[in-house]
Amino acid sequence: MAVHNKKLLAILAASGLALTACSDSGDNQASQEAKNTDGRGEITFAMGKNDTDKLRPIIDKWNDTHPEEKVKLQELAGEADAQRDTLVQSLQAGSSDIDVMALDVVWTAQFAANNWLAPLDGDLAVKTDGLLPATVESATYNNKLMALPMNTNAQLLYRNTDEVPDAPQKWDDVVKACKAVKNQDCLTMTLKQYEGLTVSTAAFMDGWGGSILKDDGSSNVTSDQSKEGLQALVDAYKDGTIAKNSKAATEEETNLAFTEGKTAMAVNWPYMYTNAEAEESAVKGKVEVTPLVGKDGVGTSTLGGYNNGINIHSEHKATALDFMKFIISEENQKSFAEASFPPVLASIYDDASLQKQFPYLPALKASLEHAKPRPASPMYDELSKAVQDNVSAALSGDKSVDDATKDIESAINNTQG
Repeated sequence: MAVHNKKLLAILAASGLALTACSDSGDNQASQEAKNTDGRGEITFAMGKNDTDKLRPIIDKWNDTHPEEKVKLQELAGEADAQRDTLVQSLQAGSSDIDVMALDVVWTAQFAANNWLAPLDGDLAVKTDGLLPATVESATYNNKLMALPMNTNAQLLYRNTDEVPDAPQKWDDVVKACKAVKNQDCLTMTLKQYEGLTVSTAAFMDGWGGSILKDDGSSNVTSDQSKEGLQALVDAYKDGTIAKNSKAATEEETNLAFTEGKTAMAVNWPYMYTNAEAEESAVKGKVEVTPLVGKDGVGTSTLGGYNNGINIHSEHKATALDFMKFIISEENQKSFAEASFPPVLASIYDDASLQKQFPYLPALKASLEHAKPRPASPMYDELSKAVQDNVSAALSGDKSVDDATKDIESAINNTQG
């Protein structure tokens, strides 16, 4: 997925690419064994074309020093659903043409449940000590590391310091600050009925101590904490704390509202910082960012980014793993930071020269340290659609929070069979 977490897209039924049911995934995963773990040779790395510019220099460096194990880049479509369709078709056919796949973080569980990824254990074991913990969690399925995090992302709370001078420390501070904002919207965020609404919903449920799913994969949306978080979101939309046009806003509408000075605060990904400080920005020179806030303090952003997985059918898994580890070397992760492509190596965020160039890095690190991956479900798309449909109805006043969460839970239970 792109840095700013663009639309995640169509449910599996629409694509015609059925995934294994949740009830089967555990047995399948337990029986999975990787072959050719010592295989070496030329490999193919597949990734959506929107972000390959960050990888091309790294691939060139690798190829210069590994003439017998060169990496060929296979660019996939720009849209996430088309990327996944290409990968799924190849994997379902048992093809070994692609060795390493850049997976949106929410695909990791789906691909692992279908036995398409070589587990990173045994001969393929890799150390993750220096990586941000939330990124490792996003690459783990059934307590087994199934991919290696490549880059990450978390949302930030942006504010125009002319309108909101003091950084909110908790959600009530946002509500109070908005009462003093005049002649413009207060807080804009992504509440349009698409993946961004699922991300926003998860942030509120997690930020109030709840979650969409429990650790065992069962629904948690009807817990008191989850409902309290969703109620806070709905109340803030109804009372005007959150701008009414947020219900039609994706990341780009949010970006425009903030950089054009039409909203005092906004929730968005790090890419917006550069836009907000550009010469043409209406808020240049008066932008500050902090982590999201929750009920009682620092909030919980939903994690974005890519995990790199090895095709279970790859004939050159040893080379594939070495290339994946090369991507997360300090030098290459620093190049990601310089390209506003948030790295997974924690130490990069403490680099003083980078902090001077990108003042949002300390806030982003704090956000990432509190971030959580989206639910690790093989049936994620159906789950996300249920969240979008019902939360959108709650925001519109067509459903109560109690009814919305009950209906989400019913849909989750149906997908799990």
